[in-house]
Amino acid sequence: MNKRMRKTLISILMVVVIAAVTGCTSNTYSKLRDREKQLIDSYMSRQGLRVLKSMPDVAQGAKWDEKDYVALEEYDQLYFHLVSAVDTTRKLEAGDKVNVRFRKYSLDVYADTISYWTTDDAGEPIRLAIGITSGTYNCTGWQAAILAMGQEGECKIICPSVYGTSDDNSSVTPYCYDLKVTRVR
Repeated sequence: MNKRMRKTLISILMVVVIAAVTGCTSNTYSKLRDREKQLIDSYMSRQGLRVLKSMPDVAQGAKWDEKDYVALEEYDQLYFHLVSAVDTTRKLEAGDKVNVRFRKYSLDVYADTISYWTTDDAGEPIRLAIGITSGTYNCTGWQAAILAMGQEGECKIICPSVYGTSDDNSSVTPYCYDLKVTRVR
């Protein structure tokens, strides 16, 4: 074997070894999503949260226990908890504008608050249009929660990255959000 063939063979072997090593240690998107689902399940278990089969009918006087969440049907692992609702005859509809204040925190064993109520951080609530999911904070998870609430009020959600903000999505990190929603009149 000549010197040139030996160099080529060594180069090929190095590429194969590097590919094998990085292939075993790299986190594919699928692995990150699996880890995210495990984190959500672990968080719910540690917190003692229960998933209800249907949403309590607050109009009929049903109460939400602080540990009760509902899995929003069309969204895998997006959980909703109604804290309070403003009794109003007009429900939120597509196109309505709302102000949202939020608090964001991690699902880790030692949860970290990422963002406090936005009036402290930004001085202003975030204004969203119902039915539009473009923009930094106007994500699918928030929209689904606001529509599930149906009116002004406060809710909590456990939000997988695919329904979260663009930052959540790119980091494949789930978060909990506390949302306070008021209609813009």
